[in-house]
Amino acid sequence: MNQLIPPPHAVELSLFWTWMGDDGICRTKAKPLAEITLKEAMENSLAVTNMFKDKKFPLLVDARSVKSMEKEARKYFSTNGRATRINSMAIMVKSPLSRVIGNFFMGLNKPLIPARLFDDENMAVEWLKKQVQ
Repeated sequence: MNQLIPPPHAVELSLFWTWMGDDGICRTKAKPLAEITLKEAMENSLAVTNMFKDKKFPLLVDARSVKSMEKEARKYFSTNGRATRINSMAIMVKSPLSRVIGNFFMGLNKPLIPARLFDDENMAVEWLKKQVQ
């Protein structure tokens, strides 16, 4: 079952859909061919942060349709130097090349929370379920 299809209650932003799943995992899906700048990174992060006020939660990011992302946006998404309610992050990638790029990004902008890349949504969800508080 593809959980990364935005449901009717998803918050639609300029380049993302973001919603909280019934399983306690927040999901965010980039729109097709998204070219993400710091502005959109901040907009989406605010939507994610507003999902729960009283507890931390895991985040599943579907980055498979991202066309490009500015350096400042990548740094912001790494959660370094800012408050966040995210306790872990799984990022969906679509190809071996995007996995290499993703690993390089996480090496340069090492998140302060557990973060992993996945090409299998079910494996990503299973890993994140272990992080639900």
